[in-house]
Amino acid sequence: MPAKILSGACLGLDALPIEVEADTGGGQLGSFSIVGLPDLAVQEAKERVRSAIRNSGIEFPKIKITVNLAPADLKKQGPSYDLPIAMSILQSMAKTSFAQATQKSLFLGELALNGDIRPVHGVLPIALAAKRWGIDRMFVPQDNIKEASLAPDVDIYGPKNIVELLEHLTGKKSLQKHEAGPFEAGTIIAPIDMSSVQGQEHVKRAMEIAAAGGHNMLMSGPPGSGKTMLARAMTSILPDLILEEALEITKIYSVAGCLSGHNSLVRTRPFRSPHHTSSGISLVGGGTWPKPGEISLAHRGVLFLDEFPEFSRQTLENLRQPLEDGIVNISRVAGTIAFPAKFMLVAAMNPCPCGYANDHERHCICSAGQTLAYQKKISGPILDRIDIHVEVPRVSFEKLSQGTPGECSESIKKRVTRARMVQRTRYAKSGFLTNAEISTQMVKEMNKLDQATLSLLHQAVDRLHLSARSYYRIIKLARTIADLAEDQEISQLHVAEALQYRAKAD
Repeated sequence: MPAKILSGACLGLDALPIEVEADTGGGQLGSFSIVGLPDLAVQEAKERVRSAIRNSGIEFPKIKITVNLAPADLKKQGPSYDLPIAMSILQSMAKTSFAQATQKSLFLGELALNGDIRPVHGVLPIALAAKRWGIDRMFVPQDNIKEASLAPDVDIYGPKNIVELLEHLTGKKSLQKHEAGPFEAGTIIAPIDMSSVQGQEHVKRAMEIAAAGGHNMLMSGPPGSGKTMLARAMTSILPDLILEEALEITKIYSVAGCLSGHNSLVRTRPFRSPHHTSSGISLVGGGTWPKPGEISLAHRGVLFLDEFPEFSRQTLENLRQPLEDGIVNISRVAGTIAFPAKFMLVAAMNPCPCGYANDHERHCICSAGQTLAYQKKISGPILDRIDIHVEVPRVSFEKLSQGTPGECSESIKKRVTRARMVQRTRYAKSGFLTNAEISTQMVKEMNKLDQATLSLLHQAVDRLHLSARSYYRIIKLARTIADLAEDQEISQLHVAEALQYRAKAD
């Protein structure tokens, strides 16, 4: 009778149970075949499993072995099936009977030729889904223990090799169960503190608003005005992660293979800064077997795009749907996979090719046509999705030479954190965490404006020719400004400030 071992596979950030069945006999002696749509890495498991079992002091069966990975219509990839394949073969051998011990257990791991168990990707999504599948125990590589232990109500064990695992399953020597500690947010070690940025008070104010509500931001100014420095200081004023956010980010990094044994849980908000030569696939994700891109790796954090117009127009257009929906859908022949992408876009650009179009101290050498063509590299739909547009002028000598530091990041972070807590409480039943991500319907329901404020918005829509998207984004931004001021209602003052940050019409 075939032996059966349970494993798991990741499909995007979702997980599916995989049954690994092994049957022996009935064919050519010594043949070993794996069926169930295995990729090349899974096919190569035959040689790894054979050597790992033999080098663990166990005789490999000299009869036909057939391993089936079910469901058979789902393509299997990666080396994580090595361990469950080996265990199914060993269980099928009469002299190593431990079928009872493998009930309600799940196995993941790559095998070295000497029988050691190596770490694999995508453990956390499988661990979080394991309880729904009726799993009580998981056996994973030692480097994946901390990651897997984030899942509640599942016992996690980390055998070093096949021998240790067999001794545990046969009752000879028990493995120690790993206990997860309480979640503690990490401290972001930002390379730049806001106090070290001289001048640019209006830009710092815009950054505080962006951080408080999770709004997208575009900075424009001449070279050397501090755009990149300010963007890198953004992480120093972002609030600490809550457990829900940390798990979301860690699942993405687990699937992408960006976790290590010492970094099993992402405890700080990500800051991603891809180069402007990056391809569309590297930015939004994809591949034959889709993986998360930069926008998903920046989930709940910051995606910084420096030299914004230097990105190809096609690459930037890929950001339209994620900026609007907070999710990216990647379609392939095999199906569609969705990755979360609720990131805060922070972009920086020069106003023209030479960079000095708006500089009062240096002469711009670009023609009007060149400047217009440069600015038109960023389409209107993309600009419409950016809530805060701010000019970053050259800093004067007086500001640069003053010895008095500005407000530190810690004090700004406290205000931002208070505003985020207000939003989390307000949207507790909806699942949203920030003002920027709420739906249009929620904007209507939860933000009743008085007549004077509506009149101001009416004038702005008519004179600035604002789109419906811009209208609702202005209200969201005004809501964040009101939250920072600890005001219950949105007033004309809040809307007026929000309107200052919209892109200026040509």
